[in-house]
Amino acid sequence: MISQLPTRRELLWSLGGGLGGIALTDLLGRHGLLAGEPRPELNGGLHHRARVRRVIQLFMNGGVSQMDSFDYKPLLARFHGRPFDPGTGERIEAVTSVPGNVLQSPFTFRRYGQSGRWVSSVFPQMARHVDDMAFLMSVASRTNVHGPASYMMNTGFILPGFPCMGAWLSYGLGSLTDNLPTFVVLPDPHGLPYNNLGNFSSGFLPVQHAGTMLRVNSPTPIASLFPPRSARQITPDSERAGQDLLREMNREHQERNPGDTRLESRIASYELAARMQSSAPEALDLGRETAAARRLYGVDLEPTDAFARSCLTARRLIERGVRFVQVWSGAGGPNGNWDNHNSIVQQMPPMAQQVDQPIAALLEDLKQRGLFEDTLVVFSTEFGRQPFSQGSVGRDHNGGTSVAWLAGAGIKGGTAYGESDEWAWRAALPLYCYDLHATILHLLGINHERLTVRHNGTNRRLTDVHGHVIEQILD
Repeated sequence: MISQLPTRRELLWSLGGGLGGIALTDLLGRHGLLAGEPRPELNGGLHHRARVRRVIQLFMNGGVSQMDSFDYKPLLARFHGRPFDPGTGERIEAVTSVPGNVLQSPFTFRRYGQSGRWVSSVFPQMARHVDDMAFLMSVASRTNVHGPASYMMNTGFILPGFPCMGAWLSYGLGSLTDNLPTFVVLPDPHGLPYNNLGNFSSGFLPVQHAGTMLRVNSPTPIASLFPPRSARQITPDSERAGQDLLREMNREHQERNPGDTRLESRIASYELAARMQSSAPEALDLGRETAAARRLYGVDLEPTDAFARSCLTARRLIERGVRFVQVWSGAGGPNGNWDNHNSIVQQMPPMAQQVDQPIAALLEDLKQRGLFEDTLVVFSTEFGRQPFSQGSVGRDHNGGTSVAWLAGAGIKGGTAYGESDEWAWRAALPLYCYDLHATILHLLGINHERLTVRHNGTNRRLTDVHGHVIEQILD
């Protein structure tokens, strides 16, 4: 008995199914070429209905001290100046120093909002928004070293070579606009973080999914987007002719080398750069914002100007269809970041003052513009600090526990999940980057266990073999 042959539509779907089929469906849908209506129940999600369309991640490079910001521990004041003894009988060690005595927070804590969340005096503006935030109070790391910890928080692995979360989102969901990148990185103007570009890498995914870095505090935010003024021989007509020739040569090379995804990614990058020549300058022009908006964020004021420009640019980018924007505070190195080894009281407040007003303004601005309803804001760092002193008033690295928070679409504001021990030394209920990533993917309509890529004989995913959606903080 001869089985019935597949229809043309069934054959095409079997050949182009999976993520490729979904991407094709999205592309056809955006151009109105689907025979039927799009599937509104998915709301842009890959596996289930999405609550979030775009994400802004605020990454504090260096390791924010949890007991000096959001994790109030009265026991530290009670035992201040005494040898640290958690009562476990184990030898106490630090990462880069000899453990000192218990160090209380030099900052005052108060309860804020209807939720009564404790926040220290270094974040007075952010504190006004605690009822919009869901706090993760015990985010642990598997390492106490900046580079591996930063890789872990961005890629789910402590080694280089793996795609970061932004790259996974670009790969799995595609773009919301044709004229701007899907994944944008806004680095600290003082320099790149630990691992440099490795934190924004596409790993083994096609290169086109890597983060596009924009230096919004530079006179030239996007390098080589336009020809130099001295090159008067380059005209709009000559550029078009050159692009047409390059496109033809690339296509011919691609036909001869169909398995080389690097060329395909390079072509996509060139084509995007050409489109960005008209769209990017407008998106990055903060002069188009009102004086009130610039003042709200702290643009043109010190010490907030640089980070304010990044936060305001992030809002403008997601407003124009960028799916994932990562904003960095702090460059790599011994100073000018959240790695406060020498003095918490001298080094942490200047960093907090740079970001406090801009982050509070971002949350307020997103609300006023109706963007809070489908945008997720994530505040994170690579690890926390120790409850005992390094030297006299500094704190060493601590992968045992740190604090992150989320706000926006799909988040139950005014909540908290997880907790550290009474010293803020270790997580009593550990949460890892896998759980944070699984939750973010879930809100974007992605089942973190199903977004996989076969690489070197293994089905790789952002959450490795771990991760649970943190349902307790979801609305």
